[in-house]
Formats: sequence, C-alpha cells, structure tokens
Amino acid sequence: MSFNETYEKELAFQADRRRATVKFIKIVSDLWYDKAIELVLFRNQLIDRNVSQILNLHEYAGEFVQKPISIFDSVEIAQAIRTLDLPPAKLDIGKLTYEFQLVDQKHANATAFVAEKLKSAKKNGSIKPKDVVLYGFGRIGRLVARELMTRTGAGNQLRLRAIVTRGKLDQTVLEKRASLLRNDSVHGDFSGTVVADIKNNALIINGTTVNIISANNPEDIDYTQYGINHALVIDNTGAFRDQEALSRHLLSKGVDKVLLTAPGKGVPNIVHGVNHLEYNPDVVDIFSAASCTTNAITPILKAVEDAYGVEHGHLETIHAYTNDQNLVDNYHSKYRRGRAAALNMVITETGAGSAVAKALPSLEGKLTSNAIRVPVPNGSLAILNLELQSETSVEAINALMKKSALEGPLVEQIKYELSDELVSSDIVGSSAPSIFDSKATIVSPNNKNAILYIWYDNEYGYSHQVVRLAKYIAKVRRYTYY
Repeated sequence: MSFNETYEKELAFQADRRRATVKFIKIVSDLWYDKAIELVLFRNQLIDRNVSQILNLHEYAGEFVQKPISIFDSVEIAQAIRTLDLPPAKLDIGKLTYEFQLVDQKHANATAFVAEKLKSAKKNGSIKPKDVVLYGFGRIGRLVARELMTRTGAGNQLRLRAIVTRGKLDQTVLEKRASLLRNDSVHGDFSGTVVADIKNNALIINGTTVNIISANNPEDIDYTQYGINHALVIDNTGAFRDQEALSRHLLSKGVDKVLLTAPGKGVPNIVHGVNHLEYNPDVVDIFSAASCTTNAITPILKAVEDAYGVEHGHLETIHAYTNDQNLVDNYHSKYRRGRAAALNMVITETGAGSAVAKALPSLEGKLTSNAIRVPVPNGSLAILNLELQSETSVEAINALMKKSALEGPLVEQIKYELSDELVSSDIVGSSAPSIFDSKATIVSPNNKNAILYIWYDNEYGYSHQVVRLAKYIAKVRRYTYY
C-alpha cells in the first residue's frame, strides 16, 4: 500500500470515528435528559463534552485498563443501555465496555450483557427531589452552582432554588453576580446561560429561576415564601463553623439539613467515599464536607492504611493561593499570609493532618502536617511521607491505587494518573479529589517508607465532593454501576 493510500485510509477511519462519537454524544444526552441516566467513562464526565474530548477520554481509558477501549464499542454499549427500562442511574460505560470485551462470548449480544450486569438496578427505590439553597456565593459556591445547574437534567435529584448573599440587591449587583457565574478566569466560561432577572431579584440559569436573597442572619429568612420546603442549605461563607452557629440555619422556615463546605467543630466531618455511611441523614441534620486537602489525602490514606497499616507520617501540601491571602504585602492576622500571594511561596499551617483522624480514627495522632502556598491560582499537590507497618514496593503501591481507582468504594475519589508530564495546570477541572501520580511514587530501600504524590483541584474537585455528599444527605443518590 502506498503512502497516499495509507493516508487516505487513515482519514476515512478518523471520519468514521468522529461520526461514531457524534452518535455517542447524542445517546449520552438522550439518556440524561429523557431518563436521568448519566454515563461516565472511568468516572470522567461525558455530558457537555465535545468530539475531541470524548476521543481523548477513550485514549486515557485504554491506557488505564491496558486494553483498547473503542468509541465503536462504547456506542454499542450505550445503544444497549438505551433499550433497557432502567431507573435514574449513573453508569460507567468504560467499565461496562471493558467487561463486555472480556466476556462477550457468554452473551448473545451487548443488550443481553448489559441487562445481566444492570439487573439489580430495578431494585432501587424512587427518588424525591431535594431543594437546595447556597448560602454564600464565593469560589466554591459558584462552582457548586455550576455543577448543580449543569447536572439538573430532568430535576430528579438536587434542585438549586436560591442563593443567599449579603448587602443590597439592585441591577448592578445582580448583573455582577451573573457575570461571576458566567465567567471564570480559572475554570473558563460556564457551559450554559445566565441572565439577571432584575424585576424578580433572581438569576435565570439555563432557563430556570434561582432566587437571590439578601440576608444578614440565617434565621431571618423564610424560604417557604419562595416555594422552597425541606431544603438543604449548603453554607460556603466560612462564617459559621460550629454546631451552634450552623444550627441557626435550621431556624429558617423551609430548611431541614445543613452542609458546611469547610471543616466544622462539633459536627460530623465527612470525606465522601470514606466515612459518609457512618452517619445517617435521617438522624443527623448538620454535616461538614471537611477541607479540600483532607478530601485529597484521606482516600489515599484509607487505601494504604487498609493494605499496609500506617505507623506515622507527614503531610506537606503545596497549595494554590487563596482569597484569604493578600494580593500585595499588607497586614494579616496570620504570620506570612500577609505577603503578596502571587509573588511568594508562603509557609503556613494546615489542619488536614489532624483532620484525617475524624474520617479515619486509626490515624489519630499519627500525622504531622504543614502547607506551602505557591503562586498559582488553582491546582495543588499533597506529598505524603509514610512509615508503613508492613513492606511494600513502588509496583505494589501503584497496583493498590490503580485497583482502588478501578473498583471499590473509592472509585469516585481516586484518579490514577499515567502521564510522565503531569503538571498542576493539567489537573484543573478534574472531578476526582485525589489524583494519584503513579510516576512519582518513591519507596525506601527498606520497603517500609513510602512517599506519595497526590494532585488535586482544590476548587473543582472539592466542589464535586460537596455535591456527592449533598446527594447522600438529600437521599437522592441514584443506582450506580462503577
């Protein structure tokens, strides 16, 4: 075959691949909007992805399982899912496709295979949608709002009904709030529409009304005036951090659950995937989603503790600067944080080392921790230096993390990264709170000391953990197949 013939054949194949991807995108959208069935590819989101992004995710999937995952196979499995009568669900089509390739000879076709794998889905009970109020509209609040509105679908799970801010509401304020939601210097433009409704003090997000409420005190608000009942309040102000302060939300009419997006005192601190099942939302009314760093390291520590046991260790987090720091040198209540954030590496403290014990009591008193804020606006790195109770190796640690990212209770939390070229900007936009850098793992010659590198998008990844926990608290978690 000549060079030109080979080239023409390659062009034809790429055209076929892209046509198949367009077909796949339509099936993904139809399943989501018609049946509230969300497809993901090894936990990577597929909704609102373009053709190139879908194909790149398939390349990653093939590397991950060391077996080609073809878009043509994904289309076949997606079509099979579409033919079945399933309840609202979240299904990993990458895992299904991989398993079908392994055992397809046992089934007449893809539909028979998928029906067998998902036969337990119909046992899932019905879901009652939950109203959500965002109390505060800063970095985390806006990302949570984006996620809730992008994933609204048919509205069977969490429904964002209101956002509470302080200060007056007028045309300028509402338009600025809309602009901040619409545009983001780190995470890019919102993949939807945001319009300020001046007359009704609301934002129209993707065609849906979200009321903007101005209030200085939680207990002053009557949410029922806005048709909001039995709501979950997600407090991301940072102003209310303990049981007493957070309980003020429960004095509002129309609220029955509260979720704090920061470490909390006197309330359960939850790392979803690790300890959320220990607290029954029928009994507990106030939850904390802990911190971004705690959510990054705890899933990794859980896997290591279960497999090897941890004698002791140290956490050093190389953290993006935050709004708490000064843009230029100025007075700050904490040492060093007053120095210009975008010009300096700043040593500061983190409570993540001790906070881990709230989710993993077996690590109580075993971890020290510190933090270095660095001149990047987002994207952080946690370095765990662990003395283990039993011996391991680089290969064994990496195999453990890969298995944890592929199956079990931590699949939403741990992403196994294969790239030799990974840098902080590459992980911006990752929905996993823990991105395990398999190429950076170090194990000492005595096989008892392991140094692990965990990347995390301290805004986006954490926001997804908040939403996962919110779904658990609201009891709107769908059937999942991971």
